[in-house]
Amino acid sequence: MAKKRGNNEGTINKLPSGRWRAQITLEGRRLGCVFNTQREGLEWIRKTRGQIDDGLTFASTKTTLGEYLMGWLTSTKAAKRRSTWTHYEQVSRNYIIPNIGKIKIKDLRAEHLQGLYNHLLDQDMGTYTVRKIHTVLHSALQRAVKMGMIGRNPASYAQPPKEPLNEMAIFNESQVSHLLVSALGHRWEAIYYLAIVTGMRQMELLGLQWNDLDWTKQILRVERQLDRPHGEGIKFSPPKTKFGKRSIALGEKTVEKLRSHFKQQQSLRLSAGEKWQEYGLIFTNSIGGPIHPRNLLRDFKKLLNDSDLPEIRFHDLRHTAASLMLNHGVPVIIASRSLGHARPSITLDVYSHLIPSMQAEAAEMIEELIMPIAVQLDPSEIST
Repeated sequence: MAKKRGNNEGTINKLPSGRWRAQITLEGRRLGCVFNTQREGLEWIRKTRGQIDDGLTFASTKTTLGEYLMGWLTSTKAAKRRSTWTHYEQVSRNYIIPNIGKIKIKDLRAEHLQGLYNHLLDQDMGTYTVRKIHTVLHSALQRAVKMGMIGRNPASYAQPPKEPLNEMAIFNESQVSHLLVSALGHRWEAIYYLAIVTGMRQMELLGLQWNDLDWTKQILRVERQLDRPHGEGIKFSPPKTKFGKRSIALGEKTVEKLRSHFKQQQSLRLSAGEKWQEYGLIFTNSIGGPIHPRNLLRDFKKLLNDSDLPEIRFHDLRHTAASLMLNHGVPVIIASRSLGHARPSITLDVYSHLIPSMQAEAAEMIEELIMPIAVQLDPSEIST
């Protein structure tokens, strides 16, 4: 038995097995699928017609998600930051393609993505990684929508896990002082000092060059950051955001710290001799090249351990700097510019919970403003 439909609207036939084969014409060729019920077959025809109206091509009906992702990665490599593209490629190859890469892109549904997220979370994968997987899928599939390969983006209907509220680890003034005293004479003493007084990001610090420093005006310009993917040599890239390019005013003590560091570097250059690699960097390894982030982190943890200080991330020095600024009267707009935030509101959103002293000060100020004061009036001044 066959139920005929209008021209190019498809057909549905009942098979001897009792199942139903639905077919539809696309670009002069037949697409088909077998279903358990007639209703499922008719629904497939309806959805496929909608996809054709949205620009579905015959070629795209055969493309799997894995094939599409690899092509998308190739086409976007030049447009994305090197480290971002590398992360996207690793996420696609390690997590997306092995799990749902064989599904045809036209058949991909939000439930497939949701199932992937839930499966990975059940395997104790971190929330951050699952959210990154969602970001990659949404970006890639949005491109497929624009190309007419699919009618809508299934990632828009899947729910990634909520971003966890990470507690920031910061040092108080006593701990900061203890850290800097312990770092005196250390080869990377200046980088720890600069991280705390400026709040610069780690990769921004590692990308600083001497020509970024104006000794006379005591201004440090942030122009680049270190970007060194594995196996691709030494690379530099613009700061994380367009607001990352900024000028930071330095105090006298900071400039003196950098002057002392410069002299130490000259001695290091002489000792290295012909092995010295000149990149013009302020902070270098023993032969002039950039400091590898892993080596800096290893050294930082050892310094904390030797100083009997709690273990924190190097990035937490940035949070410590922000807390010190905001808790000691530095205007939010100035702190925001030093940190490289786009707007002061971002600084407040990120660090408002770290500045209880400002909240207490504000509370006291409001109380003083509204404090009721009894005033004794002269009866003669009271009009009747």
